[in-house]
Amino acid sequence: MAEPILALRGLSKSFGALKATDDVSLDLRPGEIHALIGPNGAGKSTLIGQIAGSVVPDAGEVWLGGRQITGLSVAARARAGLARSFQVSSLAMEVSARVNVRLAAQGRAGGTYRLWGSASRDSRLAAAAEAALARVGLEARADIPVAELSHGERRLAEMACALALAPRVFLLDEPMAGLGADGTARLTALLDGLRHEAPILLVEHDMDAVFRLADRISVLVYGRVILTGTPDEIRASREVREAYLGEEA
Repeated sequence: MAEPILALRGLSKSFGALKATDDVSLDLRPGEIHALIGPNGAGKSTLIGQIAGSVVPDAGEVWLGGRQITGLSVAARARAGLARSFQVSSLAMEVSARVNVRLAAQGRAGGTYRLWGSASRDSRLAAAAEAALARVGLEARADIPVAELSHGERRLAEMACALALAPRVFLLDEPMAGLGADGTARLTALLDGLRHEAPILLVEHDMDAVFRLADRISVLVYGRVILTGTPDEIRASREVREAYLGEEA
C-alpha cells in the first residue's frame, strides 16, 4: 500500500466545553478521493481548519508528504503543496476571476500577491490561469468582477485558484455548494480526473456526488470518526445510517 500523502494523527480541538474534534485520525493516499461527511455541527469545518492551518489543534499532528506541518502557517502549508478551496471572502471581489486566478498562480511561483501588475503581464502566470479557468468552464465570465458573479460562479473561481496552485493535495470544502445541475455535473467530471494529478480530501453534502466520486469515506459525528470505509461499506453500516444518512441510506 502506498504511503499517504496527507495524514492526520489524533487531532483534537475544544472550544470551552464543546469538543469540536476528538482524536481524529485519517489519511489520504495517492490517486484517491477521500470524502469526509457528517451532520451539521459534526466538526468538519474545525477539522478542515486544523488541516489548513487556520485552527490550532489542542493535540495531534498533521503530516504532508512525510513531513510534519502541524506548526506551519496557512501560507507555509500552501507553499508545501496543500491547496484549500478558497472561501468567497478570500477572493478579491473588486477584480475579475482572471486576476484572482493569476494571483493564485503567482503565489505558487513564489511572487507577492501585492504585485498585481506583474500577475497581469507574466505570460507563464497567464497561461496557468487560462488553463485553470478553462478546466472549470469559467472562460466566458473570467473578466467580470467577482462581486458580479453568481455564488456558483464564485465557487468555480475558487476552484480555478486551487487548480492554478498545482498542489500535492486538494482540500475541497463543499465545492458543489451553489452550483446547478450542469455545474455539479461538470465539476464532478473534473474532480474524477483530478485525483490522478493530486489526491483530494473532499468535504461535501451532496451525497450523490460523494458516492459517485469517493474511493473511501470517513463519517464524522460529534467530532469523532465513527467509520472509514468504501462507499458500499458506508451504505451498509447501520451506525452510519442511524447517525447521519437516515432516509438517504
